[in-house]
Amino acid sequence: MKNKNIQHVFFDLDHTLWDFDKNSEMAFASIFKQDHPEIAIADFIAKYAPINQACWKLYQYDKITHEELRYKRLKDSFDALNYPISDAAIYQMAEDYIAFLPDNNHLFDGAIEILDYLNEKYQLHIITNGFANVQYKKIANSKMDSYFKTITNSEMAGVKKPNPIIFQHALDLAQAEKENSIMIGDCLEADVRGALDFGIDAVFFNPNKESSPEGIIAINHLLELKNYL
Repeated sequence: MKNKNIQHVFFDLDHTLWDFDKNSEMAFASIFKQDHPEIAIADFIAKYAPINQACWKLYQYDKITHEELRYKRLKDSFDALNYPISDAAIYQMAEDYIAFLPDNNHLFDGAIEILDYLNEKYQLHIITNGFANVQYKKIANSKMDSYFKTITNSEMAGVKKPNPIIFQHALDLAQAEKENSIMIGDCLEADVRGALDFGIDAVFFNPNKESSPEGIIAINHLLELKNYL
């Protein structure tokens, strides 16, 4: 059943609208082609993907810093591959990766179509834990900037999802209320549980069809949002 009270729709960015995995792999492919052609991109990504996810979880709860995240996810990945690389090369790669990443603009299937659909009915917003300057570039380069009234990032809020402060910051910026807002994101803990615990509705974007807790609204394709909004 569609929620007729909703006026504001808040989206996560990475892994929800913006296809982080595909774009990230393309960024690394460009770097390796230039500097480390002996590395097979598939082998690296197989190690990097879970390590990056684990590092982001540490960052989410302030157990590592922004700088430590950028170094650790690369260092641990190369260690897992038994590939010798200097710290200087890792730091340079971390810079190159951030520079290359927003140049790739693959979105999840249906992203623009659902934004067009929702934009006629609701005010749309972003809440992201990603680094501010990179996230702004992603949104602009993928031609999504015209859809969003506000963009809340963890740097401006001073905390990261699922901390309730970032959700309150986003509501204040959007001039929205809990009862007329909904959050859509791919992370059960940060996006969905964070929003629900804060007191706003949430939808779990679950393209990999992972198991989800009972009572959580889950969709496997972005266009399924039309069933709820």
